[in-house]
Amino acid sequence: MALEIVRVDLGTRSYDVRIGDGLIDQAGVQIAPLLRRPRVAIVTDETVGALHLAQLQAALLASGIASTALMLPAGEGTKGWPEFTRCVEWLLDQKVERKDLVIAFGGGVIGDLVGFAAAVLRRGVGFVQIPTSLLAQVDSSVGGKTGINAPQGKNLIGAFHQPSLVLADIGLLGTLTPRDFLSGYGEVAKYGLLGDEAFFGWLEANGPALARGDVALRQYAVKRSVQMKAEIVARDETEEGDRALLNLGHTFCHALEKATGFGDRLLHGEGVAIGCALAFELSMRLGLCAQEAPSRVRAHLRAMGMKVDIADIAGDLPGAEALLDLMGQDKKVVDGQLRFILSRGIGHSFVASDVPGDTVLALLRDALRGR
Repeated sequence: MALEIVRVDLGTRSYDVRIGDGLIDQAGVQIAPLLRRPRVAIVTDETVGALHLAQLQAALLASGIASTALMLPAGEGTKGWPEFTRCVEWLLDQKVERKDLVIAFGGGVIGDLVGFAAAVLRRGVGFVQIPTSLLAQVDSSVGGKTGINAPQGKNLIGAFHQPSLVLADIGLLGTLTPRDFLSGYGEVAKYGLLGDEAFFGWLEANGPALARGDVALRQYAVKRSVQMKAEIVARDETEEGDRALLNLGHTFCHALEKATGFGDRLLHGEGVAIGCALAFELSMRLGLCAQEAPSRVRAHLRAMGMKVDIADIAGDLPGAEALLDLMGQDKKVVDGQLRFILSRGIGHSFVASDVPGDTVLALLRDALRGR
């Protein structure tokens, strides 16, 4: 299959997202033109490192690029101060200079943490994203939002810092567990739900084959998702307006992730899927969309074998009032008011900051009652 290139148009900070099968073997050729000197520092996690690090380093060496690597523990628990500090101090030990490049090689946790490290190291060094999960390829590697979690909530510490290049190797998706792949699919479905009903219809028709491993379908799904994100980021880089649409489902999601301890009980994309279903249910209750919309959302996510309802989360959860309080810590709070992404129908989402709290509370109570 041909290499697909999506340009993220941000003036002097524009960059390519290159999407294709086998890109990791071309990493040296792709990255070499960006380097002032032929050396890079790679940060990955133990899972990705065991599977793919030797292949990446061999590809870099074939182009004359030396590399050193740090492997952090896998999982959302890494995305906090201790491992962030370890990463920054390791990069300083490697004598990374302002004009060098750091490679973030992993899923969303590594991309977010390493991007934030690059943002603050020597007041900003360049970095390349090589996302290895579906979620990272379609969402977190593109757009420059970097950061770590705090005890108070998710992604509350961070910076906007755009990568110099994103290399999305579709072939790497073949090593994901079914659960991890479907977690990323929650973000893919989100793009259709927020702004492209035709794409959502394409997913309804092709989602099962895509999940089974069809590389061509996977490449199209990644390309279309990245195109949509790139268009929104180009209009609103720092989330002053349209970019907030990308948070469809995330207000619910982040509260549920906090409630479950940012662990394996609920993966981020699973929370996004549940959050999207709840956002459409909330939209219907507010009279914004017909009942068919949330029903269609749930039907597709169920057909893909995904978590859809709060009842699908194993273990105890706090009550509706406590979940609503957790939402109050979210980044999407503006002037003390929660912002939700609501919808007038599939593909027609918008930002709302005047959602009645009692309606949200009633929705959460009903969702918890289903457990």
